[in-house]
Amino acid sequence: MIKDNLLYTKEHEWLSIDGQDATVGVTDFAQNELGDIVFVELPAKGTKVVAGAPFGTIEAVKTVAELYAPVSGEIVAVNQKLLDEAILVNTDCYGAGWMIKIRVSDPQEAKKLLSAAEYGEMIASH
Repeated sequence: MIKDNLLYTKEHEWLSIDGQDATVGVTDFAQNELGDIVFVELPAKGTKVVAGAPFGTIEAVKTVAELYAPVSGEIVAVNQKLLDEAILVNTDCYGAGWMIKIRVSDPQEAKKLLSAAEYGEMIASH
């Protein structure tokens, strides 16, 4: 499932922009590839992130993967529910399984992200 109204990274994060703030999570493809998510390590509110740099980790039964910031800015919200219910990433990756909200410092960075169609083409070639 790929949502048309989102932007995507080559590292399988999605981004939804609302004004200055962007919500970030992992895609349905990513959560499916990882399998059952058991733990998510996320940064604290107020942390600065840089586009393309790791901001946390996601742990599944079989592997641990880094999470990468789609855009630069300051984290203004962290999904605390994931600390106790990491499985939300599997059950609702585009909704309750969101990870962080970033106050975007450079809106131009979002133009470098993939559209839904481009992301669909990328994962189809895997």
